[in-house]
Amino acid sequence: MIRALICSLALLLPLGAQAPVPQAPVVQPAAPVPAPAAKPRVQLLTSYGPVVVELEPELAPKTVANFLQYVKDGHYKGTIFHRVIEGFMVQGGGLLESMEEKPGREPILNEAPQTFRAGLKNTRGTLAMARTSLPHSASAQFYINVADNPRLDHRDMSEDGYGYCVFGRVVEGMDAVDKISRVKTEWRRGMSDVPQFAVRLRDAVLLPPQ
Repeated sequence: MIRALICSLALLLPLGAQAPVPQAPVVQPAAPVPAPAAKPRVQLLTSYGPVVVELEPELAPKTVANFLQYVKDGHYKGTIFHRVIEGFMVQGGGLLESMEEKPGREPILNEAPQTFRAGLKNTRGTLAMARTSLPHSASAQFYINVADNPRLDHRDMSEDGYGYCVFGRVVEGMDAVDKISRVKTEWRRGMSDVPQFAVRLRDAVLLPPQ
């Protein structure tokens, strides 16, 4: 009986036929991962040499857009570094050589809480927005840290703890920044730490993508 069943099953297959072999699944090639967008770079043409800063538009979108708009508008051309403190920072971008403030746009939102969480801190060589004691008062002025300044970082949402927004870093020309930080300063027009001889920001130029 069993032999007859085997024979009948054999009749169902054509002569020379074999049982089908399972095929391996076809693996589709992975889609190519797009290369990350190049971060914008701006060259600051100072009277002590060029300084190139690289910006972080993904981490500080509003701040970077604001800074780049000032660059494109030519706002920084002819301004000075009007506040210089050795071992701390150099600040500029808002005053003319006459010590008059250059008109700017409306202040922007302070993005320090999110940039700090993303790892952007006031460390040596970083670029950040200058402001008054009010957290959301930054407009055109910026500063470059010449030392680690953790007390400028975001701590909490209070007025004192809100912090200063870091949005980029120096990638070329830190030697020029150090030279600026060591110039002699004086009181002038009620302001301290003003260079005795003007430290000029002749222009700020957006560099082509690398």
